[in-house]
Amino acid sequence: MKRALLILALVAAPALADDSMPAAPYAYVQLENPAQEAKAKALMETIRCLQCQGQSIADSDAQIAGDLRSQVRIRIKNGEDPEAIRSWLVDRYGDYVSFAPRVNSLTWPLFAAPLALIGLAFVLLRRRFAKGGA
Repeated sequence: MKRALLILALVAAPALADDSMPAAPYAYVQLENPAQEAKAKALMETIRCLQCQGQSIADSDAQIAGDLRSQVRIRIKNGEDPEAIRSWLVDRYGDYVSFAPRVNSLTWPLFAAPLALIGLAFVLLRRRFAKGGA
């Protein structure tokens, strides 16, 4: 009997969870200044939701995405540059948070590999057609 109650409690616990934290102030509220909101929106479309991973924070309904939207809007409202905000987010959450990763010592192979493969394909095709035509 105790075991059944324990299993029931474990299964029911997530359903009874209450998120009592209010939404971040600018999670769903746009900035009053249209130019600032446009900057914020452009930046939010390039930042990956850490929970959804395939969506930008502009498109996600996850709570963390709302928190990040609010942070972006507050920082834009305070006059901070969008690239400085992106750098702050990357420093805080890592390169994965950005849909446009920076080239650095860890990410350069991601940028160099396609170029190397295209070069290799060009060399192999050139040899193939040079031998076939002679």
